Amino acid sequence: MLVGRGRDGNFMLLRSMISASNTMNQLQKQIDHIGHNLANVDTNGYKKTSTSFEELVKQQINNQPDEEKEVGRTSDYGIRVGTGAKLNAKMVYEQGVLKTTGRELDIAFIKPDQYLQVEVNGEIRYTRDGALYLSPANDGTNRLMLVNSDGYSILDENQNPIFLNDSFEKISISPNGTLTAVPRNDNEEEQVLNLGVVRITRQDLLEQAGNNLYDLNENFGYIEYLDGELRREISVQQGALEGSNVNLATEMTDLMVAQRSYQLNAKSITIGDQMLGLINNIRT
Repeated sequence: MLVGRGRDGNFMLLRSMISASNTMNQLQKQIDHIGHNLANVDTNGYKKTSTSFEELVKQQINNQPDEEKEVGRTSDYGIRVGTGAKLNAKMVYEQGVLKTTGRELDIAFIKPDQYLQVEVNGEIRYTRDGALYLSPANDGTNRLMLVNSDGYSILDENQNPIFLNDSFEKISISPNGTLTAVPRNDNEEEQVLNLGVVRITRQDLLEQAGNNLYDLNENFGYIEYLDGELRREISVQQGALEGSNVNLATEMTDLMVAQRSYQLNAKSITIGDQMLGLINNIRT
């Protein structure tokens, strides 16, 4: 009987160590997500990743024959053993806090489902980072191209790059995303262009594409181009930027809890290994 119990003990300890190992793997992923959130706490328009855990499927282990059941037993037969926890991660698209900058090329979206279109190596990406800049156009002219902080082209409503003559005095951007470049000389005409703004009706389908950009690989009709009459639904504020929606205090608290949970599971593996050594030294 001692040998049999030793085998049962080995089996249960191995199961507990496997469960702890699985959970540690998921906790490490949670710590990675939290670290990414903390690194982008001051990133314009950044959307945090929220994490939660769910228990993996339990397994029923029958540790005694049916005839050995106790009379009047009301609890479930056998032992239910878990296999660890699984991490669920999802992006949170709630509006970030608006920060007034007074800079004429800074814009902030007031509505949480609207995005600027950006061209990256021939592909269209989407962003809520409204920090815009002007870069000399690489076409032999004196024109300036509207770009984001990484130098990628901001697109207009026709999905073309936006170019401005370098003779303007100031730039104004209306709440519906219309950019007007006012010239220095009265004999020149104003340049009026519409920023390319879309509404994403299923933001949970967005994928992070790096550099604070998002991608929607398959359209499925969830991208609505706000042009023509729909431009009245655009809501932007010039001279302001949307901040990250990361709550620093919440992230630090979650980080400490995750680290302590990781330590606890690591300790359970160490104790399980010590107990396995004791069981294996038992002699019949």
